[in-house]
Amino acid sequence: MDKIFLLPDSVANQIAAGEVIQRPASVIKELMENAIDAGATHIQVLVTDAGKTSIQVIDDGCGMSDTDARLSFERHATSKIRQAVDLFSLHTMGFRGEALASIAAVAQITLKTRRREDEVGTLVRIDGSQFVEQDVVSCPAGSNFLIENLFFNIPARRKFLKSNATEMNNITQSFERIVLIYPSIAFTLHSNGQEILSLRPATFRQRIIDVFGKRLNQQLLSIEADTSVCKISGFVGKPESARRKGLHQYFFVNGRYMKHPYFHKAVLTAFDRLLPDGDQVSYFINFTVNPEDIDVNIHPVKTEIKFENEQVIWQILMAAVRDAVGKITQATTLDFDSEGKPDIPVFNPQGGKDISVPHIDFNPAYNPFKASPSSSRPAAKGWETLYGGSSSSKALRREELGAEFRVEGLELGGSSSEFNVESLELSPLGGVGGGILQFSARYIVVSQPSGLLFIDQHRASMRLLYDEYMNNFATHQSHTQKVLFPEIVQFPPSYATSLDDILAELRLLGFDITPLGGGSYSISGIPSGLGGLDAVSLVSDLVSEAFEQGLGATQQVHSVIALALAKRAAIPYGEILDATTMHHLLDQLSHNPSPSYSPDGKKILYHLPEAAIEKFFC
Repeated sequence: MDKIFLLPDSVANQIAAGEVIQRPASVIKELMENAIDAGATHIQVLVTDAGKTSIQVIDDGCGMSDTDARLSFERHATSKIRQAVDLFSLHTMGFRGEALASIAAVAQITLKTRRREDEVGTLVRIDGSQFVEQDVVSCPAGSNFLIENLFFNIPARRKFLKSNATEMNNITQSFERIVLIYPSIAFTLHSNGQEILSLRPATFRQRIIDVFGKRLNQQLLSIEADTSVCKISGFVGKPESARRKGLHQYFFVNGRYMKHPYFHKAVLTAFDRLLPDGDQVSYFINFTVNPEDIDVNIHPVKTEIKFENEQVIWQILMAAVRDAVGKITQATTLDFDSEGKPDIPVFNPQGGKDISVPHIDFNPAYNPFKASPSSSRPAAKGWETLYGGSSSSKALRREELGAEFRVEGLELGGSSSEFNVESLELSPLGGVGGGILQFSARYIVVSQPSGLLFIDQHRASMRLLYDEYMNNFATHQSHTQKVLFPEIVQFPPSYATSLDDILAELRLLGFDITPLGGGSYSISGIPSGLGGLDAVSLVSDLVSEAFEQGLGATQQVHSVIALALAKRAAIPYGEILDATTMHHLLDQLSHNPSPSYSPDGKKILYHLPEAAIEKFFC
């Protein structure tokens, strides 16, 4: 009996949909790209329940005839290419002819479309790849796609969709990637009847500002490079705008968004030694290359693109970014006021007769290796007693102790024996178990009868602050410290769907944040104890962290915010601590239910047994 059979079209379409349509954001991306290829000047996107219930994309493009409307849902039906060679000279966003067929395989679709030269349009309904009806309808010129009940016939796929907040965040990301590179087209985005973004035709820079807020306008540097290999244009952030979270980093090639880690490294290389470790800048960079020099037919998502002259473009990109950054980082010349100051004579070789050679006096009998009776003095006695209590002497002994340990090869990151932090012997004078000191402004070293205990001061502080913030969430108890002058923080419109929920959680921690409209918020207070931190950067980073981690249950949101805040508020590496502070930190840690590991799972304690120390002297 034969074992190989041809799959039905409905099954084949569902298999293809698994690659092309991964979530509601994928549907919106494909439909928006089709609208752009159709020459639309205004595109509307409306979603309900983050696209799970319905997605509607309306455009004023060229529309379709009744035959094209029906044929567009067949696999590999496309108007973009005619032969294989066309794949290497693409000038359109789509070309596979798989998107509509894949969407129709996993959703219920209603299409209304009309060409400008036609008096009436066409209505097509498809339910899970099954054709339902086609009829005449009155509608505006263009196309109107209504996608309902995504993955209704694949319960397993629908089950694995994330929360509405997470899916909506993915939708806004896909939406932004398209609207940024097509600033001449007007776009609108609605979620559950609420307008999220309304973008008018503008320049590339203005479109960036409309999407991400006016605050970004002051942070952008223009870059431009026009060569025979490629043309590069766009904007990159100034070094002072660098941060770790909430960055906007976009590469485009020929009007198509792409991910390219190699080119990302070129941008970072241009900022070499200008940014702190771990910090990056935002950038919006567009490449214009010959379509024959790139290959976009690698993955159905079409964000991975290969370049024929990749290394050359890398050098051009790095040089263009470095040139833009160099214009604002060049050292300015010093302009001294010389009025009323004496003139400094200029050496004139022609009139050098009046210049005499300087005379140098020295003692030819001086011998530095022969002690002079007048300079000798008796050695000081008991200097250890006189200077034993000075801070400089203690610091010297700490450095010497640390150097000895380093010479002996002590590795703090190695495995440690079991140690119960509750056995710490705290004395009322600040000493712990007979001795406490700070090593390398990073670790607290405690002398114990069983050996030495090393405590990472930053992670220990993070552990305590995290538990405190989580307790504030649970008990709704917090203390707010008012700032002298309220500061303004700006959030992009794409954050609007879940921003209110996140800010409500921040208020439980003690933040005083008031909406001003237009994505702007006033920060009038921060949690007590955080007075030394930048309020605007702190709130921006916390919100960005919550969005990047994804929003689910309330407890998960609390944990993300508490961890992000604890990292920034914890005692930093390099801060010198006095005995009282170290004693207080260890006292709190000894009563903590989880003293061994930080909230992000990193080790806090390292116990060096006495037996291991004795081996150093064997």
